[in-house]
Amino acid sequence: MKDFISCFSEHAVRVSDVSCSGSSSGGSNSSLVVVEKNSVQSAVSCIYRTLLPSSQKELLVTITWSTNPLGPSLSVSVEELYSSNQRKKSNAMNSFQLLRKKKGSRTFTSGSCVVCLFWDINSAKYASGPEPISDFYVVVTVDSELALLLGDMSKEYVKKLDVSTIPAAEFSMVGRKEEVLGHALYSTKARFRDDGNDHEITIRCKVDAWDKGDAELSVCVDNKRAVYVRRLGWNFRGNQTIFVDGSPVDMMWDVHGWWFSNPAGNAVFMFRARSALESRLWLEEEVINKEKGVNGFSLLIKASKYNYGTATLL
Repeated sequence: MKDFISCFSEHAVRVSDVSCSGSSSGGSNSSLVVVEKNSVQSAVSCIYRTLLPSSQKELLVTITWSTNPLGPSLSVSVEELYSSNQRKKSNAMNSFQLLRKKKGSRTFTSGSCVVCLFWDINSAKYASGPEPISDFYVVVTVDSELALLLGDMSKEYVKKLDVSTIPAAEFSMVGRKEEVLGHALYSTKARFRDDGNDHEITIRCKVDAWDKGDAELSVCVDNKRAVYVRRLGWNFRGNQTIFVDGSPVDMMWDVHGWWFSNPAGNAVFMFRARSALESRLWLEEEVINKEKGVNGFSLLIKASKYNYGTATLL
């Protein structure tokens, strides 16, 4: 993450006057015409910060949904935070579990924590990606305390556990990473504030097969164009600030790896919520905190070429 962030100059910050809740200049009222084939999600990682009610331990729980030739896979990682908001060092093999069965339970240790996982995706329903949307549960307990409940069936399952009388921890999603196989168009949804709404984000890259220097990037929020970049071959890295629910959100893009590297190169797009307009963007110490999921919400989209460039985002 630091390598990605370090490529941006603090002097390149541009604050857009685009508001997602009203009209704006620069063609922001124009709606995106969807004519390209959508990109395909291959993996989704959700990072949750949770505070255990009894022990007051603060944890980061990462749930990753992915697909493989054998079917859907679920990965779970648990990390403990110190009170100073520093991640507790622990054996990565102990804090990470890859679950290939569609139903089961598992116990492992992460640092000083004893983690129990319970999951069932046997009858799960999906939309277009590997993340289930209904008829599933994932329950995480840490030191016999309820740390995370996901899925519409989770509360019903908790009633069967011995910890059902213990208050569930307060948790919130602080980060989301989506890995996609790229076509010309990709759409997703994100909520940048706990008290905000879900917003549809659409990223579209347009390229002339004969003149890549004329490539364009447009980002729409709720069908209103918020970011528009021309001559993407030259402006392959950049950032811009937009407003969502009245709060600033920094949007950054880096397509250098896709544009100039070998066929395995990636394009990266990031959206990060800010609490207020700051004089400098992405201070190094702030980046470290953001990576640990301490504050705010961030959405990272990593696009890989589809079939090694036969049908790509660029």
